Formats: sequence, C-alpha cells, structure tokens
Amino acid sequence: MAAKTIPGQTAEIAGPKKAFLIQKPEVAAAMMKRAKRALLIVGSEAVKIRTKDGDFVDTAMRIAGLRNTTVAATGHLVGEFKRRDSTDAYSMPLMNLGDRLRDPEWRGFDGEGPYDLAIFVGFPYYMEWLVLSGLKSFAPDLRTISLERVYQPNASWSFGNTTKDEWEEVIEKIVSILEGK
Repeated sequence: MAAKTIPGQTAEIAGPKKAFLIQKPEVAAAMMKRAKRALLIVGSEAVKIRTKDGDFVDTAMRIAGLRNTTVAATGHLVGEFKRRDSTDAYSMPLMNLGDRLRDPEWRGFDGEGPYDLAIFVGFPYYMEWLVLSGLKSFAPDLRTISLERVYQPNASWSFGNTTKDEWEEVIEKIVSILEGK
C-alpha cells in the first residue's frame, strides 16, 4: 500500500503527536480484535463509499456482527441501518459522541463501560479532524483509528492517502480477517 502521510487540510497543524501509519490491513484488524469494547462510528458519507457489499453501511453491518463492536450512526444514517433491518446501530450526533467519548464516567450505549477503541469512517475530513483532535487531547486512554482514504493525523492510527481501489481492497481484507477467513 503506497501511502503518503500528508494531512488533507492545508495549514492545519496536528501538533507533535501524530497518527501512526497503518501499513497493512492486518494491523488494523489486530487492533480491532484486541479491543475489549470497540465503537465503530459511521458518518453520513458512508452511503457514498462503494464496497464489495454495496456501500459502507452494509460493511458496517458485517463488522457489527463480529466481536465486541458497537455501531454508532451519526446524522440521518441510522435510517439507512433501519431500512436494512439492522437493530445494532445507535444514533448520536458526532459532536455529542465526541464529548461522551472523552467523558470517563460515560458507560457507553449499553451501560457496560467505556470504549477502549473508536473507529471512524464516513465523515467529511474537517469534522473528523476536529473530533479526533479533541479526543487526542482529552481522552488519553482511548485509541482511535481512522478508516478514511486520507491520512488523519489526529487519530492514534490512520491509513495514508490511498487510491479508491487500494482502499476498498484494504477494507475488505480487514473485514475478512475479522470474520476469520
């Protein structure tokens, strides 16, 4: 995976702590497998992201059925999950969710405790940048992964800037590993 670590937002400085580059999909899959409580946060752009399953909403539903992963849909996206007969997606605006994730007293959507891994996909770059910046500064125990096609320096781990075809292959490889294939 030929990837560059150039942020997608000109003139924004991420600070001295920047995301580690995910060179191989096995790394992301291993982190997701190791997480005790993972939260997959899916944004409104997910319906525009084409994957082998159709769009990323379908892929998120596959991931939600695996391991200890909860899905949070932001904006209108929870309607897409309901239309596809999924009862596994919770709904909360992204900025509120970012605030909850930095709160050590928040017990999660199911009340069973804080999440140790937050995975982001399907957001406009600048919105994800802001939320991840807040989490990087105020939720030091939370690991974050950006599954976007562009480097997100405020995450703990991020893909580099990749082509659409490379990105689709990587996402499918991660899901296949999680499914044990």
